[in-house]
Amino acid sequence: MDLTTVLGLLLGLAGLIGGYMWDGGHISSLIIPSAMLIVFAGTFGAVAISFPGSILATIPAALKIAFKQEKRDSASTIDEIVDMATIARREGVLALEQRAQEHTNPFLKDGLLMVVDGTDPELTRQILELEMDAIEHRIDHMSKIFEAGGGYAPTMGIIGTVMGLIHVLGNLENPSTLGPAIAVAFTATLYGVMSANLVYLPIASKIKLRGKELISEMELMLEGILALQAGENPQLIKKKLTSFLHDKSSKKPVEAGADHGEER
Repeated sequence: MDLTTVLGLLLGLAGLIGGYMWDGGHISSLIIPSAMLIVFAGTFGAVAISFPGSILATIPAALKIAFKQEKRDSASTIDEIVDMATIARREGVLALEQRAQEHTNPFLKDGLLMVVDGTDPELTRQILELEMDAIEHRIDHMSKIFEAGGGYAPTMGIIGTVMGLIHVLGNLENPSTLGPAIAVAFTATLYGVMSANLVYLPIASKIKLRGKELISEMELMLEGILALQAGENPQLIKKKLTSFLHDKSSKKPVEAGADHGEER
C-alpha cells in the first residue's frame, strides 16, 4: 500500500471537512444523495463517452498503480546484471539460459532470452524499446482517464448547482426555505471541485510518476542487457548502470548549483 496516496487523501478530506465543521457546519448537510448522483454519475458517463472500453477496463490496474507501492531496487538489479555479465564472460551466454527462464521480471527475462538465443543486438534493442513504448502508452492512457475525470467533475458540479437553482426558483411559495435549498444546490459544485482536485487529478499525477519510475528502470535493464550481450567488462557495466541512479538525484542539484554560481 502506498501510504502517501492514502494519507494524502485522508488528510485532504480531514482538512476540508474539519474546516467546514470548525465554523459550525454539520457534516450531515454535506451529504446530498441527489448531488452525488448528478456529479459522480455524470462524470463517469462523460469519461465513458471519451474513452473506448479497452482503455476503461484498465481503471482497476490504474488504481492499483496509484494505491500500491511497487518495490523496486535498482541497485539489486544492477548487481544481478553484473553477476550475469561475469558468468557470461567466463562461461558464455548459454550459461544464463536457466537463470533467464526462471527470472520473475518479464522485461528482463525477455531480454536475457533474446541474448541467449543469439538475437541481433539491434533487433534486441528494437523489440525491447517497442515493449517499453507500449507500456508507456498504456500508463499514459490510464492517467488521461483520471485527468478527464478531473476536467469533467467541476463542470458536472456546476450543472448540478444550476439544476438545483432551477428547482429552487420554481418553488418560491415559501421564502423561508430558500436559504437551505440554495445551500443544497451549491453542494453539487463542492462535490465536483473537491473530487477533481483531491481525487482525480492527484491520482493522475501519481500514475504518471509511477510510469516514469517504471520506464526508467526498464531503460536501466535495457542498457544492461545490451552491454551483457556485447560482452563488456562487468565492472564497466556496473559503472554505466550506476549512472542511472545518479541521473535524477545527483546531476540536477549539481546543475542547479552551477546555475546559481553563474548568476552570482
